[in-house]
Amino acid sequence: MLCAVLDVASFGEDPFTHATEVFSAGADWIQLRERAAPDLVLFETALLLVEARDAANERDASHPRRVIVNKRTDIAHAANADGVHLGFDALGPDAVRAALGTSANVLAGRSLHDLAEVAHLAQESEVAHSSTESVNDDRRNFGRVDYLHLAPIWAPNSKPASRPPQGPEILASACRLGIPVFAQGGIDSSRAREAVRAGATGVAVTGELARGGSPAKHLEPIRVALDRAYADQEPESV
Repeated sequence: MLCAVLDVASFGEDPFTHATEVFSAGADWIQLRERAAPDLVLFETALLLVEARDAANERDASHPRRVIVNKRTDIAHAANADGVHLGFDALGPDAVRAALGTSANVLAGRSLHDLAEVAHLAQESEVAHSSTESVNDDRRNFGRVDYLHLAPIWAPNSKPASRPPQGPEILASACRLGIPVFAQGGIDSSRAREAVRAGATGVAVTGELARGGSPAKHLEPIRVALDRAYADQEPESV
């Protein structure tokens, strides 16, 4: 899986066309990460990304493209996005699924930054999944997430590192804890293959895309590397 993590400005004046190019270059998901845009601009951008998603899925339904919105469950719901990437001050996974509708394949995920956080989330998610009783007085953060981003695995391409890179060994340990993991930070084609070998479900990238780089130039080599890595994992037919 290849997730392109971008803000509103990254899509320029024509978000539909740019999102179409991102999907055509091999992205499975677009994650709209935005902290500063006005609500109307954020909604209109999300709506255009969803339109690009639908057009891409109509052309090729073999693997569904998806749009994820950071934190804003209301924007995700209004734009008919596929899920919400949660913050620690946002709604929890169960609340998001209830808001977006359980009939859809609603996705809820988080970003984490070290192995201890992943272990804690895995334990919390398992308790919430198995318990039929109230865990505590505040259940906002409970409910099993569908995926997580672990970052940075390598030093980021899009910004100076603010945290020490975790490295592939920590990534491998995180992947064994039962939650699908996207490796994020410093991803290129060789590191994408290394992430899959470590057990990652996929990779999340920003890099040159955040600076207006060509989606095809940046994403297509990573897409090829991921597909080869997945193929290497498939058991040989007897």
